[in-house]
Amino acid sequence: MGNLTALQDQTLLRTQCLVGGRWIDAQSGESLAVVNPASQLELARVPRLSPTEVKSAIDAAETAFQSWRLVPAQKRAHVLRSWFDLLLQHEQDLARLVVLEQGKPYKEALAEVRYAASYFEFYAEEAKRIYGEVLNAPFPQAKVLIEKQPVGVVGIITPWNFPIAMMARKVAPALAAGCTCVVKPDEKTPLSAFALMELGCRAGVPPGVVNTVTGIPLEIGTAFTASKAVRKISFTGSTAVGKWLLRESAHTVKRVTMELGGNAPFI
Repeated sequence: MGNLTALQDQTLLRTQCLVGGRWIDAQSGESLAVVNPASQLELARVPRLSPTEVKSAIDAAETAFQSWRLVPAQKRAHVLRSWFDLLLQHEQDLARLVVLEQGKPYKEALAEVRYAASYFEFYAEEAKRIYGEVLNAPFPQAKVLIEKQPVGVVGIITPWNFPIAMMARKVAPALAAGCTCVVKPDEKTPLSAFALMELGCRAGVPPGVVNTVTGIPLEIGTAFTASKAVRKISFTGSTAVGKWLLRESAHTVKRVTMELGGNAPFI
């Protein structure tokens, strides 16, 4: 695995945030180090975005939502299927990134990439099966029509232990439903997340539909919970942080999906 030069496709190595279809650095020039947990050597540096810059990513997602929600399900399915194909084409490089920044063995990293790809495959099909319902009304000569609509911008926060799989598990269904996203990968493992976003761009995801932000977790979480544009938050992480997100999300009555637990043990 060695170092980042082992990647066959060097264009997958992104060290900037994707906002509104553009790869950006922090305006302040501040950055965070990404460290190989095995060697403790610095692999790269990624932007430390300010709350204002995080808001710009949310604004980009809100703007993109107005058009993405109207894209036919077949077209959304095609984009997700293309993303699935690209993950499998580049599975070895993606696995190498996971090994270098997260530390798991190559075989497990490769299994994670394939697991992540399966979400894009599954939701590419589910995008075409978002059906409404017609119900009997409580009074004669009437019917109740239920039509499903995307909720809007989704704030996504993923953990360090499955940096590609957890992002795929959240992004794929959101896009399938017609939502747009702002994703905060764990600051320890952003490179594989950025590579996943690069492949999303190649798959045809329109600008602003998926955005990534890195920086101080509390600042980004606060930007998500305070924003009226963010209508849902999906979080995988600790119970303590989950409770905080739930409490802060109550102010704007956001929908939330939580997968909570403690910190995994180390040997």
